[in-house]
Amino acid sequence: MKISLLGIPWDENSSHLRGAAAAPAAIRRALNVPSSNLSCENGLEFSALDLRDGGDLPATLSGQAMFEEIEQAVGAELDQQRRVISLGGDHAITYPILRAYARRYPDLSILHIDAHSDLYDNFEGNRLSHASPFARIMEEGLVKRLVQVGIRTMTGHLREQVERFGVEVFEMRDWRDDQHLDFDSPVYLSVDLDGLDPAFAPGVSHPEPGGLSTRQALSLIQQSNGTIVGADIVEYNPSLDPTGITGMVAAKLLKEIAARMSDA
Repeated sequence: MKISLLGIPWDENSSHLRGAAAAPAAIRRALNVPSSNLSCENGLEFSALDLRDGGDLPATLSGQAMFEEIEQAVGAELDQQRRVISLGGDHAITYPILRAYARRYPDLSILHIDAHSDLYDNFEGNRLSHASPFARIMEEGLVKRLVQVGIRTMTGHLREQVERFGVEVFEMRDWRDDQHLDFDSPVYLSVDLDGLDPAFAPGVSHPEPGGLSTRQALSLIQQSNGTIVGADIVEYNPSLDPTGITGMVAAKLLKEIAARMSDA
């Protein structure tokens, strides 16, 4: 299976703290540190996968123009029959990515790992905030199903949005390690690193205690059925990761996502 890696170093729609724009370069560095290797857990070698690194999308535009640039860049890769793994950046990038995917996968489902549901209708006056991408995705009917895992910051408004859009939410307080997720359609995987507990991934702008372990996140990727046709890893803030452990977690997730996509 042909895969394209695309860095999107853009965090214009971040609230609270910026810094996720530096993540794509940091994840690539972590992928190649000599303390680890490029072997994947299913026996494949990351370096032997049919994976093309397309580098970083120039983040020279702003606002809606940058959203359109992201959508076009991802669409161009899909037109070449390649599946895309995007490295953000903040979570706002998922909305334009899904606009590109929806045109080619009309029955798409999303598996979303996050501490936050990112379903705000309008966050701090910004409808394109990194706290709102899934509201926009569901409003436009870009996917048939949204499944969220790891959520532990639900407000009353967000619960109303869940009900409005028919989102399937597995709050972290109710998560069981034997929980199995079944998908009968192509799956897009969106991983916000703050979905993991900050004990495992502290280098994020919005750490929220009580999240998934690295192994639980890997098990979700490896064991949930359905064909993964695209993915993103977002919200890594290298400036808050002095030991580099979160970068290593992101690189590990990247390897295992690529291996799962290649093994389909």
